[in-house]
Amino acid sequence: MEVIILAGGFGTRLRSVLPNVPKPMAPIGEKPFLQILLEKLSEEKVKKVILSLHFMAGKIQDYFGSNFLGMEIECLVEKTPLGTGGAIRLCLENCKEEKVFVFNGDTYLDIDLKDLTRLWDQRQCPILVGRHVDDLSRYGALEIKDGIVTGMSEKAGVGAGLINAGCYVLPRNIFDSFASRKTFSFEKDFLQNNLKEKGFAFYEAEGSFIDIGIPEDYVRAQALLS
Repeated sequence: MEVIILAGGFGTRLRSVLPNVPKPMAPIGEKPFLQILLEKLSEEKVKKVILSLHFMAGKIQDYFGSNFLGMEIECLVEKTPLGTGGAIRLCLENCKEEKVFVFNGDTYLDIDLKDLTRLWDQRQCPILVGRHVDDLSRYGALEIKDGIVTGMSEKAGVGAGLINAGCYVLPRNIFDSFASRKTFSFEKDFLQNNLKEKGFAFYEAEGSFIDIGIPEDYVRAQALLS
């Protein structure tokens, strides 16, 4: 299995509590958050992880090196921010397998990659992983029909529903017919306009889920993951 982790963000909303630390290295107990993600991937028998880096990239590179828990670690450092889409495309160019798993470096998602692989084998199409939450206010809601993602909205207001959990299984060639923009958002510029054409299958994760992007959830993560 090859995995991409997007870990290059500035972590602006966490600066009040972590002024000198890149967000993926936010300490959870005695470990950096990214280490917890990598430990989970090692348990899933992942062989290679590509880290997409930019902000304070050196701190992440120095900590994990080129091999961590038996996994090959490749760091791709963006000279200028490429957005989530540009970062994924750059990483896919360095992948060799037919399909690649994509995760966010600030989100913990307890998911069975073997189960996700079975869905890929059945459908042979891109997969978007969603999660049911009680409060949609920080997220956009997903629209699902017959196991296919048919739509997604920006901040959907209050109430419960399904959200994009920021995890995908993508064919390595997914951007082959996409206009050659270097910097773009995967969610806003690609997904919003290509959901129907690409036929994204939906997979609902039911395990633990936490995004440490804001101080309140970073505090919650201490209790959940320490």
